[in-house]
Amino acid sequence: MPSITKQNPPDEFRDHLSTVDPESKRVWVYPKKPKGKLYTYRKYVSYLLLALLFAGPYIKVNGLPLLMLNLVERKFVILGVLFWPQDFFLLVLAFLAMALFVILFTVVYGRVFCGWVCPQTIFLEMVFRRIEYAIEGDYTRQKALNKMPWNVEKLLKKGSKTILFIFISFLISNTFLAYIIGADALLQIITDNPLNHLSGLGTIVFFTGIFYGVFAWFREQVCTIACPYGRLQGVMLDKKTLVVAYDYKRGEPRRKQRRNEERTQGDCIDCKQCVHVCPTGIDIRNGTQLECINCTACIDACNDIMRMINKPEGLIQIESEEGIETGSQWKFFTPRVLGYSAVLTILLTALTTLLLTRDDAEATILRTPGQLYQQTEKGTVRNLYNISVINKTNQAMPLTLKLLSHKGTIDVVGGDQVLLPAQGIAEGVFFTEIPLQELESMNARIEVGLYFHGRRITTQATKFLAPAH
Repeated sequence: MPSITKQNPPDEFRDHLSTVDPESKRVWVYPKKPKGKLYTYRKYVSYLLLALLFAGPYIKVNGLPLLMLNLVERKFVILGVLFWPQDFFLLVLAFLAMALFVILFTVVYGRVFCGWVCPQTIFLEMVFRRIEYAIEGDYTRQKALNKMPWNVEKLLKKGSKTILFIFISFLISNTFLAYIIGADALLQIITDNPLNHLSGLGTIVFFTGIFYGVFAWFREQVCTIACPYGRLQGVMLDKKTLVVAYDYKRGEPRRKQRRNEERTQGDCIDCKQCVHVCPTGIDIRNGTQLECINCTACIDACNDIMRMINKPEGLIQIESEEGIETGSQWKFFTPRVLGYSAVLTILLTALTTLLLTRDDAEATILRTPGQLYQQTEKGTVRNLYNISVINKTNQAMPLTLKLLSHKGTIDVVGGDQVLLPAQGIAEGVFFTEIPLQELESMNARIEVGLYFHGRRITTQATKFLAPAH
């Protein structure tokens, strides 16, 4: 841990959030505009993810969206694969695998997801703050502007920033709507008369206000107060986890750098550039903290200062607490990592197997309520059934029904096939006729196969009633 000084009392930072003052009022964070090698890498990653986010609803795989979560119609598309409520167990398994992957990733690499991949961070730091820097200037100018009385300059800057913030929030709301109802449905609504979609328009306006409030006012409080992942990281991290860490052995004791003076203290000159650049307002020199999102902005800022005073870079670096304390080399394979990896491998294997063996359609076949069997003069027995089929593909399928378990015939009422639309549901009625001598009991189990172009796509079992014999 960092050494204890008058400026650095023991664990004082753990008693309160950095963005709340002793009177429980919010301390507004004005982060300095970051720059450096890692920040450049973050920009490339962020722009790629933003491009994927906004293009996602319009990218199609096998005629289906890359991702669509239509809760209204209970239809979900993930990576071009269509899922219905009947596939809920697959979605649960996929969610468990994703959650375990996040835990494993956090155990190994800390909260790097928050700083580099999380949509909240990407939008705030790479879109909204960059607009703020462009219009209002760096952090010192932003402070001065907020203290300035209202005049033409302040009105123009605040007004233009607000308009841009609202416009981008509106785009984000429409993008998320496209992930729910699909890009085609969204384009149809946009080109239609708004009066025909007042409820939808009201929803968009509401979420536009939510997004504007989050990115213009709530900001870093989402990461430190609202986000459950930030709260859970405390039980995921250990001393072997990679985090953004201050090398207190090299940096302490701190002291300001004086010109033409031979330095005998630690390498930290207490310039506080790591604090000024932090988007959550913390001092990384206090050690690993809840608010740290591993954005690495402090690393760039510190490395820049180290180069200026001719000191080695890496006073703040990506390292484990154990590595800082003992100087030992970081190890990827730890007992926790191996345990989580084993469970994750089992989940992914089960999920992959179920996806590969999943039928293209799912059928429900039930005897028609209130109908008894019918005996014919040919010595056969007939039962009437209702069938409901869900299409899990983007291809229309005329289905042929065949009896698999017994010798007999199937006659579809109204035609020879059940016409199953793409991504849709088909219902029908059919008779099954089986010779009496083929039936072992009064309540026999039969299997019906559904075929498309000669290929069996699913099999469904049901009951067949017959007289005693």
